[in-house]
Amino acid sequence: MSNLADLLQQEWVLVNRLGGYAMGTAAGISTRRYHGHLVAAVHPPADRWILLDCVEATIETPVGSFGISSNQYPGVIHPEGHRWIESFKVHEQSVAWVLAGPAWRARKTISMSLGANQSTVTYTNEGEGAFELALRPLVCHRPYHSNFGVRPDYPELIELDTEWISVRDQGVGVRLDHAGARRELIQGWYYRFERARETERGLPDRDDLFCPCELRYRLGPGESAVLVASLVGETPVGAEPEMDEDALPIERAARKFWIETPSRTSLLAGLPWFTDWGRDTMIALPGLCLRMGRPEMAREILRDYASQMRRGLIPNRFVEKYEEPEYNTVDASLWFGCAVYRVLSDEWDDDFATNILVSLNDLIGWHRRGTDYGIRMDSDALLTQGEAGVQLTWMDAKIGDWVVTPRHGKPVEINGLWIQTLRTGAWIAERLGESYDYAALADRAEEAFERRFWSEHHGWFFDTVDPYDAQLRPNQLIALSLPMGPRCADLAERALRACEEHLLTPKGMRTLAPFEAHYHGRFEGPLPELDAAYHQGTAWPWLLGVYAQACIRVRGGFDARVIEGWIEGLLGEGGLDGIAEVYDGDAPQRPGGCPWQAWSLATLIDALAMARGQ
Repeated sequence: MSNLADLLQQEWVLVNRLGGYAMGTAAGISTRRYHGHLVAAVHPPADRWILLDCVEATIETPVGSFGISSNQYPGVIHPEGHRWIESFKVHEQSVAWVLAGPAWRARKTISMSLGANQSTVTYTNEGEGAFELALRPLVCHRPYHSNFGVRPDYPELIELDTEWISVRDQGVGVRLDHAGARRELIQGWYYRFERARETERGLPDRDDLFCPCELRYRLGPGESAVLVASLVGETPVGAEPEMDEDALPIERAARKFWIETPSRTSLLAGLPWFTDWGRDTMIALPGLCLRMGRPEMAREILRDYASQMRRGLIPNRFVEKYEEPEYNTVDASLWFGCAVYRVLSDEWDDDFATNILVSLNDLIGWHRRGTDYGIRMDSDALLTQGEAGVQLTWMDAKIGDWVVTPRHGKPVEINGLWIQTLRTGAWIAERLGESYDYAALADRAEEAFERRFWSEHHGWFFDTVDPYDAQLRPNQLIALSLPMGPRCADLAERALRACEEHLLTPKGMRTLAPFEAHYHGRFEGPLPELDAAYHQGTAWPWLLGVYAQACIRVRGGFDARVIEGWIEGLLGEGGLDGIAEVYDGDAPQRPGGCPWQAWSLATLIDALAMARGQ
């Protein structure tokens, strides 16, 4: 098996499509505070809590005792279960390790149920002789962005039955079903678990965990011990059938982001630390829904977001718990308009079109009159926006009161999206036999776009006008990629060549050209340094898909084999069966940010289908 360093870099995740998940490394060592065997979405799809962090496991044989789990403490790994790993494999809803030692062989499997906050941990004796298995589940009750330390009053309540034990705290309970085990109430704390990836990010990196009991099993050859962890209040479900193992890797990867809960249908922006964000959901929707054969899911997502529209804006993000959504975005609503076009052009539906046009009319009306955060149509028919201390575009990093890339005024991609949204409204209205002035307004905006955004001196489009910002960024590619966005004739080709020369890398498009004064070629260090580099040179894979789509629109095609190569090179480098959020702008380009990012995968899936003529 690979060495420890390689195993620690291989992260896996299983999801339940409620927002909950299980996550860890191939080494079995939790390197992030976000790792755990059961991370439950207490109020789906948000309010995630780490409940079952891990399980200490020991195999006892006549020749000795062998720890088959692993944890990182300051300066030491204990036990050293990674030494016994013979193989590790990821399936869509389960991960499995085969471990082998002197005169014993065992398999550990973690599986996650769909539609329930439930994980099942199974240990199977795959050797020729019997052994004793001792399990100590290590639990905590903490929101997943936080850490957990010893509390004298923890837990608030422990309940017991013959074949289960539950641990409750702060109104949240985890139940551990352990049929067939001999339970001993050996209780106590395990101290100072160290999370190496949090250390790298300059964040709190220590946790303490509580053991409520020890579970012992005598396992003969072929026999299994099964521990089921679930959220108290949910009915435990049976074992889930394994998903289609013949599915393409990108299909398995796409399904990790699907959210289908009683409250809403949506897409996760990324795992582990993002829930569903309006902008990310709309950008990812064509690739993760339409290209996966789920048009009804796409329509339901749009209906759900339309129901949350306020003053012409859809939510930027749904926050974790008991709070109103945040609306601090200028582009999410415009990406909504683009997604509406993609859904209806993929499969026309009169009823959906009639209802969604009401929302588009509301959106366009508010943007023309003026809505929150200074978002309004100016006299040249272009959109302007901006408010001190608020980040409104996708380049939204903020450190304290410092907005790193404020981009106030008229950003290039915002106005491309505005033109697309106006033409979408006109197209739907015409098909439904209604009439609005949206097409004429789009013509005015497109004329102003070409006249005001093009910089002949530089040979590319300004990133913003009013005020003018000529830094070379990839946002112009977004405007050029849109199906009914501005065309700009020969200017588009010149802009593409400039972006190819200075921004294109094998792992993503740089967010700022290396010759610019504020360029950061490395995405590394503590969180403030990461945020400072986030949109100042860091390369984003999602923009590769945008670039390819811009080439298809401007040049009439793109080599599908290039996109296939990108996907093959990116898939699994951040998280297994996923594409990372970002990469360094400079070589060697290391993955960073979220290990699984929805739009990183989605735009490439979409672009690949377009390049193949689909």
